[in-house]
Amino acid sequence: MRKLGGFLVVLPLLASCTIVRGYLADGAYGPTSFSYEKQLRDTVVNRSDVFTFGRAEKGADWIDTLHFFNQGKRYSNTTMWEAIGPKTETQGVLIVQNGSIVYEKCTGDMTPDKIAGVFSVTKSVTSLLCGIAVDEGYIRSIDDAVTDYLPELKKRDSRWQRLTIRHLLDMRSGLDFDDTYSLSVKAKDLKRLHAMAKLNYGRNIPAQIKKLKFRSEPGAEHNYDSMTSEVLGVVIERAVGRSYAEYLGEKIWTPLGMESPAYMNYDGKKHHTAHAFGGLALTMRDLAKIGRLYLNRGVWNGKRIVSEAWIEQSTAYSRENEGYHFCWYNTSCIGADKPEFPGYYALGIRGQVLYVNPYKHLVMVRLGLKDDTYAHIPYLFEQLSNLSAREVGAGVTLGF
Repeated sequence: MRKLGGFLVVLPLLASCTIVRGYLADGAYGPTSFSYEKQLRDTVVNRSDVFTFGRAEKGADWIDTLHFFNQGKRYSNTTMWEAIGPKTETQGVLIVQNGSIVYEKCTGDMTPDKIAGVFSVTKSVTSLLCGIAVDEGYIRSIDDAVTDYLPELKKRDSRWQRLTIRHLLDMRSGLDFDDTYSLSVKAKDLKRLHAMAKLNYGRNIPAQIKKLKFRSEPGAEHNYDSMTSEVLGVVIERAVGRSYAEYLGEKIWTPLGMESPAYMNYDGKKHHTAHAFGGLALTMRDLAKIGRLYLNRGVWNGKRIVSEAWIEQSTAYSRENEGYHFCWYNTSCIGADKPEFPGYYALGIRGQVLYVNPYKHLVMVRLGLKDDTYAHIPYLFEQLSNLSAREVGAGVTLGF
């Protein structure tokens, strides 16, 4: 048997498996933006002291008629919404400049205050919490060994003692884990599919971590996988002595004046381990506030939330480590040449994007149901950020 194309084939093989649980929850194509509602979740409470983005006196409705070029065959000579709307089932785009909303458009089930899962954008938020934990001294150094915080792993593979928090942040863990969501996989890859399903739908993440193997020496190579960020989340929870949701609420949701609550999925009531790799659900506007925090280099309305050094290490334009640093992508990984005004972004499956351009004081958010192109949306946002009035046409004022 070369491939498994559907549930009826898998069921006899893995009747008690978490793959089945995942299929029953999300179907054959994996989780959607609203799958978080079907899983156990903590509430990240928003307080009464709310910050609300103002509306720019002059918006950017011209975006709906502006045509983009040089985006490859897929998006040549199209408007932004043509490029990332129907073709990718985009449901929401929000653009904030200088602290004010200049563009906001929603379709389908999405509204500005609709809570939606952002998948691996969560990893970038996990990195933010790690930076705060370092600032507060809960984590002494990102060059500490993971076993300093998870001593139960010392008796496992000796490489756990050489695995550092920095390795986790840069996806250089060496762990033998791969992200896959499709049931249409080769039979020999079922073990990897099962491991991913356990991470998403299992009830005992700590036990899963203890059984992990290494494919390479920590630090030897960059390899993106969700388990690496999950281990980072467990380290943070252990270091601060609080749940992910509690720490997020105290350090981010309250001081940033989030408009809506957020949700964080976790494994089960016994272990209560947060899905630090992809379990966060929040609104477009609140996600944009995290972008604004980074845009302002860790300061929110005069209050330091995370160190400027952490923001710098996370977002500096660099091709090193394949353009991935501290769970953020810089745009060196999506363009051959450095643009005049480069940005950086957080990215989740289905094309969930939080893009920040510090040169143009821009934050852009895209949420949707699917996107098979992944990097095309950040690339399009990068193009939009680098536009000049001359390129758009006479008489059009960008404000970008």
